[in-house]
Amino acid sequence: MAFRYPYCFFLLGLFILLWVIWSFRSKKQLILFPGMSKKVQTHLFSSLDMLRLTWKNRFFFWGLLFLGLAILGPQIGTRIKPVERKGVDLVFALDTSVSMDATDVKPSRIAKAKFEISRLIRGLKGDRVGIIVFAGSSHLYLPMTTDYEAAQLFLNDIDTQMIPTQGTALSTALETGLSAFTEESEKYKVLILVTDGEDHEGKAIDISRKAAETGMSIYTVGVGSKTGSLIPISNKNSQEYKRDKTGKLITTMLNESILKEIADAGRGHYFRFSNNSDTADDIAYAIDHMEKRIVSTHEFSEYEDRYQIPTLISLILFFIGLVLPTKAENENVHD
Repeated sequence: MAFRYPYCFFLLGLFILLWVIWSFRSKKQLILFPGMSKKVQTHLFSSLDMLRLTWKNRFFFWGLLFLGLAILGPQIGTRIKPVERKGVDLVFALDTSVSMDATDVKPSRIAKAKFEISRLIRGLKGDRVGIIVFAGSSHLYLPMTTDYEAAQLFLNDIDTQMIPTQGTALSTALETGLSAFTEESEKYKVLILVTDGEDHEGKAIDISRKAAETGMSIYTVGVGSKTGSLIPISNKNSQEYKRDKTGKLITTMLNESILKEIADAGRGHYFRFSNNSDTADDIAYAIDHMEKRIVSTHEFSEYEDRYQIPTLISLILFFIGLVLPTKAENENVHD
């Protein structure tokens, strides 16, 4: 047994204390005036049945007591409630190549991507999520889980220095992403590829097409601008930018065409993370409207609210106290 509002015990205890004080004083002050003669006292109270009056007061007291108990919100027993969790399996493949440090999307491509993915994870309800990181090679960074807080922690630690092999191997990322799914059914699986689209291998479209044939969906998200940006290099003394072998500054540009082709081949959609759009909302909308399977069904117990019982008892006691007559059946009036 438990109470929803246990702090009301203080008010209930205070009421009982005041009632006890009042009852004690009322017994001592039964005579209205000190020195009242026996004859006058008998004349005044001859029409009252003192026993009924006492019970009438008791019924009102008990009624208030049960009303206070109802206010406490008693919860008795348990209730078994079946819960069905429906969702899809989502794998985010996040590009961590140095080109993602470009600042054409503020504060940087990698920071913007992490922010939007974080928004998506916060809005998930029952979906399982995994994370792939890739550059010149790819790795399963977070296996499939429904622990969204853990997913947020893993996401926050991602940066462009975590994979030493540089490049942008989209095909390798897709292959690793496909292997991240643990269930046999392919129908409820979505791979979301988040990158600036610089494919250094060229096999991504074929892999996406094969995945779609099994029932999976491949979504792509472009991060960056068409005009491009220089790639900053960390330097404590001055701001430097990445150069090619000849010493020429490298400009990285968003390759939307390859990402759109991958999304089309994967029977998904192409989105873009930019400075002036709420792309995460569009992706969340697409995920919410997908067909979802029952991921798990379980039961849990909780207390059942039972305030109705003391409330009903309180009303009955108040009614009895109200209708109970206090007039004596045989009045003996003394002259």
